[in-house]
Amino acid sequence: MLTALVYRVSNPAVHLTGVKKANVKTNLITQQGYQKLQSELNYLWKEYRPEITKKVTWAASLGDRSENADYKENKRLLRQIDSRVRYLRKRLESVQIVHYSPQQDGKVFFGAWVQIENDEGEQMHFRIVGPDEIYRNEENYISIDSPMARALLKKEEGEDALVKTPTATVRWNIVNISYQQP
Repeated sequence: MLTALVYRVSNPAVHLTGVKKANVKTNLITQQGYQKLQSELNYLWKEYRPEITKKVTWAASLGDRSENADYKENKRLLRQIDSRVRYLRKRLESVQIVHYSPQQDGKVFFGAWVQIENDEGEQMHFRIVGPDEIYRNEENYISIDSPMARALLKKEEGEDALVKTPTATVRWNIVNISYQQP
């Protein structure tokens, strides 16, 4: 499963100035990710955009727009909102939701929570998800397109995976695989 993450913060504009996803490779997403992208789209379109539109209308009513900071700032926000809405609509149409299957148990596949440990005893715990789900999240998610995820795919608990990094090749042992959030 893939999940796209949407976070509502005190200033929703934070969502709009984030990372551009220029090289999205995989069109997979978890059900939770899809729902979060859908929630973000609904919030931007039904709540945040109308709020900013009211501010633009109010600022425009004040007169001279060339020196009106409120007008300029809110028009900028409106353009960002519209850009994000267009992106989300296109993305939601193109992604494929991946659902959990009992056949995946015991092996690393899309949507798995994986705990790994290297030779120095350093441990990592993360979920393998689609590229739309790793941005602006507080959880330990990595993209299915990452070198780490690619090295772990189809491996079982107890197996080693060799992950090539820019500086070295690192051996990671798979400690635990789960499809339920711990």
